[in-house]
Amino acid sequence: MLRFLPVVAEIALLVFCLIDAIQSDSDRVRNLSKGWWLVLIVVLPLVGGIAWLVAGRPQTPRAQVAWPATETAGFPEHERPRRYGDDDAAAERRRAEERRSDELHEQMLREWEAQIRAREQAAERDRPDA
Repeated sequence: MLRFLPVVAEIALLVFCLIDAIQSDSDRVRNLSKGWWLVLIVVLPLVGGIAWLVAGRPQTPRAQVAWPATETAGFPEHERPRRYGDDDAAAERRRAEERRSDELHEQMLREWEAQIRAREQAAERDRPDA
């Protein structure tokens, strides 16, 4: 089983270096062009992979995070716009809006109940007495 370990390590190095080289920006690759690094990694897997890690890989980390839509490395809840600020005036505006919303819902409920009562009364008038 141990005799396969060098082969598995070499394949893992090849795959890692190949993917890393492909995803790297062409203008940030060092010493050779990106295409030559890809050729070197594929033709000489062990030497090319080690050379890529030592001399070709960009030194600065990528500017992107795993989730390109966010700048907080995948925690979008920290980027959501807040509806109100944290001050007392904002809390008062929120309470006032909630009161207006409650009043509107109460008015709609009263109108709905009035419509139902009117329908029931019309149905009672139209119903023949038995």
